Amino acid sequence: MALIDQLKETASYIQQQCNTVPLIGIVLGSGLGSFVNEIKVEKEISYSDIPNFPVSTVEGHSGKLIFGELGGKNVVAMAGRFHFYEGYTPAQVAFPIRVMKQLGVETVLISNAAGGVNSKFVVGDLMIIKDHISLFTLNPLLGKNEEELGPRFPDMSEPYSVELITKAKAIAEKLEITVRTGVYTGVTGPTFETRSEYKLIQTLGGDAVGMSTVQEVIAAVHSGMKVFAMSVITDIGIREEDNVITHEEVLQAAKDAEPKLTSIFIELIKEL
Repeated sequence: MALIDQLKETASYIQQQCNTVPLIGIVLGSGLGSFVNEIKVEKEISYSDIPNFPVSTVEGHSGKLIFGELGGKNVVAMAGRFHFYEGYTPAQVAFPIRVMKQLGVETVLISNAAGGVNSKFVVGDLMIIKDHISLFTLNPLLGKNEEELGPRFPDMSEPYSVELITKAKAIAEKLEITVRTGVYTGVTGPTFETRSEYKLIQTLGGDAVGMSTVQEVIAAVHSGMKVFAMSVITDIGIREEDNVITHEEVLQAAKDAEPKLTSIFIELIKEL
């Protein structure tokens, strides 16, 4: 079955379960699942019930689509995302983003947990992503292009909306929340980076590194959606001192920073 046909089948099933037309899509990263408590939920659909949908296998990702209202806007949130390191293809990782487009989503807000590469960062920092480096991951647009989904060679000069970044900075200032702005580097995982890899990423201009997001963003840009993304800095890998990183510590750091990220996302949604 062609990709566009799979997307239409999936969207049709979802629309039969929930007739709300969401204009905003939200992707929740590791340890950030409590954000959904802010949504006035209309319908929850488990990934396992959705045709053609992958199923999340990672701790900290619950695995359901949540439809409802937030900030006076209709939204759909992914509680749990998919990663290349789980064994999914880049196209499968990007599949839910493309489904969102079929459902009517125009803007995507993405969150993730990321390792700090910029030596000025500290654990718990929030970093607005202004650009990304995706050289270490496979592009989700590889293969035959389906023109109905987007152009063969999409422009990536502004993958993250400058307009939304400007709004988010103003919101953070109003809420007295300190935010960083930087470049996110996508890697495959599932290993955390070696010290030399951190140094390489820093040399390339990366401020943070993570195992998600870039493939989702590429698919969103390909389909014409606006993107805003923010990282929670959950560990600092660039330093020379002993810094063994565990997934449990990443989840805890994300959970601790979640209220600040949630506040910014809610206010941004109100302004969309």
